Amino acid sequence: MKSAANVSRAEIVELHRRHVWPPYTSADEHASIDPLVIVHAEGSYLEDKNGKRYIDGNGSWWTNVLGHGHPRLIRALREQSETLLHCASSMIANPQAALLAAEIVAVAPKGISRAHFSDDGSTAVEVAIKTAFQYWQQNGRERRVRFIALSGAFHGDTLGAVSLGGVAAFRNVFAPLVFDVLHAPVDDVDGFEKAVHAIEKILETKSDEIAAVIVEPLIQGAAGMRMWPAALLRRIREATSKADTFLIADEVFTGYGRTGTMWACDQAQVSPDLLCTAKSFSGGVLPMAATLSTERVYEGFKGDRSRALMHGHTFSGNALGASVAREVLAIYEDEKILDQIALKHKRIAQAFAKLQDLPGVVRTRSLGMVGACDVGSGGYAGKSGWRVYEHGLSMGAFLRPLGDTVYITPRFNIEDSVLDRLLEIVAESIRLSVR
Repeated sequence: MKSAANVSRAEIVELHRRHVWPPYTSADEHASIDPLVIVHAEGSYLEDKNGKRYIDGNGSWWTNVLGHGHPRLIRALREQSETLLHCASSMIANPQAALLAAEIVAVAPKGISRAHFSDDGSTAVEVAIKTAFQYWQQNGRERRVRFIALSGAFHGDTLGAVSLGGVAAFRNVFAPLVFDVLHAPVDDVDGFEKAVHAIEKILETKSDEIAAVIVEPLIQGAAGMRMWPAALLRRIREATSKADTFLIADEVFTGYGRTGTMWACDQAQVSPDLLCTAKSFSGGVLPMAATLSTERVYEGFKGDRSRALMHGHTFSGNALGASVAREVLAIYEDEKILDQIALKHKRIAQAFAKLQDLPGVVRTRSLGMVGACDVGSGGYAGKSGWRVYEHGLSMGAFLRPLGDTVYITPRFNIEDSVLDRLLEIVAESIRLSVR
């Protein structure tokens, strides 16, 4: 086996183009784009094969919240690897998964008591929607087979999650395969108010058909970092409670402090029936996710084996991932990560507010460790954000956009000096790119 360290950059790119099928990339793009070749990462930085460093402006797809190579996470990996990497989780308990379940429940919204482990955000959502559906099927409300989601939603790339999604770029090609979902409309005029009103009306008239309402609390990430107020989330919770149906909080992106509190739901003082977490869950180290539920939901599966939740994953609750996820929670407490977010948010909010004065900037916004601005009206298919991205690379920052939405989601404990430099690069890249 050839050592990766001894492979040239040209050979890596050639092998990448010949054999790798990358996500969200056309075959023509794959054949022509000169990719970054990242060989090392530490703290806030990615380092390429040529030794150039880039500030990781999007936290490696929103996962790296404690910095690359955090020594405590590396130690947790090493120590756990010496005793148990993985074993099946059905009919078998392992100490790390059991302890993780107790520890994640302890910091979850009030009423959450159970954790079902899986691999990533999409599968966490799949577990939630299958749980909600099966609950009603075996507890006397078989007509409850439909879901309500928001237009512009993104809940993952597996088929159930795609069904819930409302971003055309991710959904339209699979339209013949997905199941029917009621999408409450979010538009630029009435914003999320119109959508919440639509949800309330559907639940007033069709509650006997609705298995659950699912939302990304406070921020729709892939839709372009669209932010919405906590008061509207409370209204959705009130409407689902009145209809006696489930609220699923997809906190895969928004959870673990992203919005400034441990869970976005906390800002609305809302407790969902099911909550999905991934991305930050293992600090960007390993694929690991969880679907959290209340005891009421869990009790709906009591009885013989015919009532068991018919969903599982080979690596569900694997000891290696669980040990890292436990250490993430310990670091949050020991290093007071949420307190750090409150301070760094001020820097982000001030910097992005100033971008509003730049030519070509349509709208700016910020919440917690997210800063975003639109540099065009093309949405996910827009090209202006990619020009900003290219200038950002030249100045040493990785700013992969969402079409015409330029944003940052850096690690939560990023050094103030590095954060300030990242914000400077964002502003300068927009000045050079947008007119």
